[in-house]
Amino acid sequence: MNRPLHLIAALVLCSTALQAGQADDDQEELPDTPNSAPGFTPPAESELPDGPFGEMVRYGRDLFVNTQQLRGRFVGNGLNCVNCHIDAGRRADSAPLWAAYTMYPAYRSKNDRVNTLTDRIQGCFRYSMNGAPPPSGSRELSALLSYHYWLARGAPVGVALAGRGYPKLDTPPSAPDIGRGRQVFEAQCAFCHGDDGQGRKAEGAYAFPPLWGRDSYNWGAGMHRINTAAAFIHANMPLGRPESLSVQQAWDVATFINSRERPQDPRHEGDLQETDAAYHAHQCHYGDELDGQLLGSRAHPNPLQ
Repeated sequence: MNRPLHLIAALVLCSTALQAGQADDDQEELPDTPNSAPGFTPPAESELPDGPFGEMVRYGRDLFVNTQQLRGRFVGNGLNCVNCHIDAGRRADSAPLWAAYTMYPAYRSKNDRVNTLTDRIQGCFRYSMNGAPPPSGSRELSALLSYHYWLARGAPVGVALAGRGYPKLDTPPSAPDIGRGRQVFEAQCAFCHGDDGQGRKAEGAYAFPPLWGRDSYNWGAGMHRINTAAAFIHANMPLGRPESLSVQQAWDVATFINSRERPQDPRHEGDLQETDAAYHAHQCHYGDELDGQLLGSRAHPNPLQ
């Protein structure tokens, strides 16, 4: 197969980044959190207000924890927001909502424009939830924004707070390896997420989310980036045992998880190589040939598109 030079260059860039563990140019749209960053403690749930505002905040929290309420409308997979933002969006180093709220509007290279927090949340539904964005002004989106706002009550505006996002992870001693990652998954992750990575259910609902396949995040979600997944895993997984994996183990299991097929990038318009070149020149496996097939060529559809 003859590939245009710009496509070859993009594939080389992706491979080089994976081998060197380089930073992802499309990952950090906000300033780094300095070592001297101030800390912040969000309000306790016992401080939830009464009245109409309190009702909206509570609804936002309920949607955040059980986003499956919106399955078939705005959610197209089996995930909940809380799967990637632990402790109902409160936990530091798990992309807490209180640390995000005060940093928007912000420029994002992912879509090459300044985004509001509304844009950011809508993007999460499109990519991480493999769904459709709730309309601006809708009750659902207003509730989620209200919950963000309430958690950030008293936080300084425009200041990168300690615990924002996922902590940047050191470059691993060796290049991330899918085979080693499979071993880490089997030993450390399969108990909760299933031997096949498809999660575990209780009473018909996911108690632990699927990590790949039809019901997981799609190829456009931030978590499909190996560096992002590795940072999240190291700081937060296995659940209840943060930082128990080594840096190498976190990178290895992240590359294994993201070497499995999942729903298609919603920006894909029919040509895998063009999608790869346009949107995936970062630490990922999209468009790579693994096990005799190009990842993304058998991706699952978005049921809401």
